[in-house]
Amino acid sequence: MFKRSSTLQRRRARFQAAFFCLFILAPPLDLFRFDLNLNHFILFGSHWTLGLDQLIEGEISSLQGSLNIILRGFLPLLLVIGGLIWVAWRFGRFYCGWLCPHFSVVEMINRLMFYASGKQSLWQRQPLPRRQADGTVVTFDWRYWPVTLLAAAFFALLWAVVLLTYLLPPKEIYHNLLNASLTPNQARFIGVATLLLFIEFTFARHLFCRFGCAVGLFQSLAWMANDRGLVVGFDRDRARLCSSCNSACDNICPMRLKPRSIKRRMFTCTECAQCITACELAQGTLEQKSLLKWVRDAEAVAVATSRPVVEAKGKTADGTLPLNGGH
Repeated sequence: MFKRSSTLQRRRARFQAAFFCLFILAPPLDLFRFDLNLNHFILFGSHWTLGLDQLIEGEISSLQGSLNIILRGFLPLLLVIGGLIWVAWRFGRFYCGWLCPHFSVVEMINRLMFYASGKQSLWQRQPLPRRQADGTVVTFDWRYWPVTLLAAAFFALLWAVVLLTYLLPPKEIYHNLLNASLTPNQARFIGVATLLLFIEFTFARHLFCRFGCAVGLFQSLAWMANDRGLVVGFDRDRARLCSSCNSACDNICPMRLKPRSIKRRMFTCTECAQCITACELAQGTLEQKSLLKWVRDAEAVAVATSRPVVEAKGKTADGTLPLNGGH
């Protein structure tokens, strides 16, 4: 929301944009989709089947069929889910904050709604301060409301169409859409999905990210199980410097969390690091270092338990991760 952005946030925006493009282009390029007509996956242009039809027709043995189910079914699923859980256990909801195409839309609508009303959510009671972390002052303008609603409608429609291309041949869907010749079922799917997504993007996007998204929820559970995992840490020894700030870190958080809290109160943190950037900008104007930073290991345990952690030799561990940010 502020005009100046750190290198870290620009890098994150590039990751988000690239993954959003991949999300849209994966079905047309046959990188990944499930074809309901064929009743199997298409992966990198190849038909990914379990070989059940060949097994039924006797073309392969029962042993070959069992191996196909294990190697082509359970093993890829285990690798994908296990990999995601491991990353979440170590680094939190990094997928959400750095890649997720839904969270990208959430952040965009947050910004537009903020410019329209001073709030990042319709359910927020009070407007956020006009003065941003970088010192700029925002003028709230109701004329952003039509833009906000149009953005929510556009991305709802885009998401609905893209989701359908993951289930039916993309060429057929886009051809029918461009020629206004969608089948009744295709039109119903796109219409209902667009309506539901518009409602979700407008009224419940934060609620969905917190409690409605299974991918995000399981990442949070894995992350909470590891007290030494990556987390945003607060330098409490310098907390007095917060008196010169208008809670910029709280104001900027897209998930409406309090970054200076202990870990269990940041259950749904997406590791987007916007709070860190905001603190860098706010303290930078005072020629001070940020009070927020990514920490791990012993320092992360301190955030999780709210108790200082000391290594066996009596020295407090420094688990700080360099941000390589800058202004």
